[in-house]
Amino acid sequence: MRHQIAGQKLSRTPAQRKALFRNLIRELYIHERITTTQAKARAVRGDAEKLITKAKHGLSGKIDRVHAQRQVVAYLNDKGVAKKLFDELAPRYLERNGGYTRIIKLGKRFGDAADMAVIELVSDNGDE
Repeated sequence: MRHQIAGQKLSRTPAQRKALFRNLIRELYIHERITTTQAKARAVRGDAEKLITKAKHGLSGKIDRVHAQRQVVAYLNDKGVAKKLFDELAPRYLERNGGYTRIIKLGKRFGDAADMAVIELVSDNGDE
């Protein structure tokens, strides 16, 4: 039984899963929209939003900005993406309390009939 066990394994070892999440989140921040399976999109969504919240707290002074940047860089392993997160993405969501991403279902993939989805960052102009 899987009572009280959070997260999806996605048929991967913990190291592979961690690398997959980092890569998906990094690509999401770079392109602001990626196409993947629904399971991966749902699994990544929480971590992606937590990093945006951490960047927002670093900007607003709730936590030290340098400390927040180091934590984000440690997770993403990419200083350029962390810089984009702090300079472009986090200021976009300063007035928003969560819900920075949206998952749109696309249907089944042709080859293996996997449920596909687009995960994207919500734009700041108020569209829902």
